[in-house]
Parts: sequence; structure tokens; C-alpha cells
Amino acid sequence: MNRLSNRINAIEESATLAMAAKAREYKAKGIDVISLSLGEPDFKTPIHICEGAKKAIDEGKYFSYPPVNGYLDLREAIVAKYKRDAGVTYKADQIVVSNGAKQSIANVMFALLNPGDEVIIFSPYWVSYDALVRLAEATPVFVKGGIENDFKVTAAQVEGAITAKTKAIIFSSPCNPTGSVFSKKELEAIAAVVLKHPDLLIIADEIYEHINFTGEQVSIASFPGMQDRTIIVNGFAKGYAMTGWRVGYICAPKWVADAANKMQGQLTSANSSIAQRAAMVALTGDLQPTLDMVKEYKVRREIVYALLKDIPGIKANYPQGAFYFFPDVSSYFGKSDGKVTIKNADDLCLWLLDSAQVSLVPGGAFGDENCVRLSYAASEKDLREALARIKSALSRLS
Repeated sequence: MNRLSNRINAIEESATLAMAAKAREYKAKGIDVISLSLGEPDFKTPIHICEGAKKAIDEGKYFSYPPVNGYLDLREAIVAKYKRDAGVTYKADQIVVSNGAKQSIANVMFALLNPGDEVIIFSPYWVSYDALVRLAEATPVFVKGGIENDFKVTAAQVEGAITAKTKAIIFSSPCNPTGSVFSKKELEAIAAVVLKHPDLLIIADEIYEHINFTGEQVSIASFPGMQDRTIIVNGFAKGYAMTGWRVGYICAPKWVADAANKMQGQLTSANSSIAQRAAMVALTGDLQPTLDMVKEYKVRREIVYALLKDIPGIKANYPQGAFYFFPDVSSYFGKSDGKVTIKNADDLCLWLLDSAQVSLVPGGAFGDENCVRLSYAASEKDLREALARIKSALSRLS
């Protein structure tokens, strides 16, 4: 007898976390695995942010429950940030601070969706979009951008996917897993489609906003008429190397923020008081450590791109943000090392883990079964060694 709910049976374990767990298992056995599977900065949280958290502890004022939607001064700082950076004006009661951007998205999905509703997901997509839509008992509708268009969906594709059941659209820019960044012109065209449909909302995941190599981060909420139709998701994990602090947030129409606040009040209440004080320092303090990290990511991008191009049969786009490559590896499907035949990206990732001791994530979990995701949030030394191992291993397939 299956005693679990239909909703939990309908989703898979996170592929990124599953591959990271396998890599840890190998490492525990003493195997020298280079893990390029997790989307986690390899930098430490900047010192001034950590010092801000220590100061908050020493002050002794932050040991009681914070407001469910986050401390007022932090929400006001987020308001100021979006006014400054995107030209979008919010009020503090339109901000909800959560336990990471993943909870922010979950709050929104559970607050908005009913069975039968549809959510358009730009594909390739971050693995949890699909799962969270289905946990909310709605239906994901995938609109795919191919490698020939830098993995980006067009406005025409979006318009063709909208039905009477479409409740929302979700995408990320810069994108996990492809590193693609939507231009102002591309977002403006998508916004024009959304504005034709009065009840349609867009969920814009901007968690990688700082890791953008184009010189321009555009928020779709900034276009005329779009602020009331957009739910921005953001957080501190990627741009400030604060993955473990677990602080994310939404900027949204007040009715959505109120609903997300209500949902969070029943699920977790507020997130850590001290993590919020650290986030406050991150948002209002020196941005130079972030800029230095981004500069290093850009160097790594060039290294990995050159090394990927040097591997026969691999096709890779040139990502404009985040810290991922999403190469097409389908030319290796059907090949064998004499013992193992590679049928798909899942097989290839497991084979590379065994034969090259490099951990990647199969692309099927992100919506493209021909690809794998490689995170370059690792040292230059590890990246060069990992790509050398991959090239050597793949040369043994025929």
C-alpha cells in the first residue's frame, strides 16, 4: 500500500541535489571527485556581511520571532534597491522575505494556483519550477528555447502557449541552467504579450542579477503596465555567496504579497533573525566583493568555454550570466567504451562520475535531455582538471 500523497509521488528528487549526494558518497570512499553539479558559489560570504551578523548577535536584540514577512528595515532596503537599480517603486508591504528564493517561489505557487491552472515555464528551466507547479496541483506547460537561439524563448512562442487556463509564466534571467540573459528588447516583446491578457501574471526569477556579463540587468517589472503583473523573486545566495544563510524575497502586487505572507505564516513563519541582519548588511554595504566574484566568474567562463570547444562533439552556447554551461552532448549517445553504452545524458553523467570522477547534472531535469549542466563555481585548477578528465574519458567512447 502506498501511504504517501499523490502530490509527493508526482515529483522527483531534485536532480542537482541527487548528483551532489552521489559526489559526496564517492568522496567519502576516498575517490577524488570534482563536483560541478551544485549551483553554489565557491567563495566565502564576504567578511563585512559576517561581521554584521556577529554584531547583531552581540547587540542581543534579535532573538525573538521576526515579523513573518521580514524586518521592516530590510524590506525598506529592498524597496530602495529596486528603485535604484530597476526604476521600480514598491512599498515595504509588497516585500516578503523568506527562507531562500525557493520558498519565495513555493509561497507564490501555493498562494495562486488551483487544480486545472496552467503555468508556462520557459525551458530549459531551474529544476524546482516544474516540481513546485505540480505540488500546487497545477499543470506545467513548457515552452522550449533551443541552443540555436541561446536557449531563449521568443514572445511569439509565449503567445502561442497561452490558453484560457494559463495563470502565470515563470522564467529566470540570467538563467539557470543555461546562463542566457534576456535583452531589454526581448523582455519588452514578452511584456507586450502578457499585457494582452488581463489576468496573466509573470514570475521573474532574478536571483543571478549580479552575475550578468552583459552590462545591463533588465527587470520585466520596469516596463509600463508590468509592475502590477510581475512577481519578482530574488535573494542573497548567488550574488553575495550566502547560500547557507537562506534569505530570499519577493517584490509583488500587494494582494500577492499578502497571500504569500499568509502562506509563509502557516508553513515556516519568518526566516532567521540573524540571517536577515546579514542580508541587511549585504544590501546596504560594500558591493566590491560581489564585483570581484563576478570578475572571477567571467574569467572562468572564458576558460571553460575554450576547453569545451576543444572537446569533439560537444556544442555549447556562450552564456551571458550566472555560472553555468549547458552543453549539448547528444553526439555521444549510442557510443560505448566496450562495457557501457551511453543511451542518454543520465547514462553519460553516471559514466563520467565513474570513469572521470567528475560530477555533472543531466539536462533532462532542466527540460533538455540532450544536454548536461556544468557549474563553473569552482576553482580554476579544478575546472581545468575536470575538463581534462572529461575530454580524456569521452575520447574512449566510440
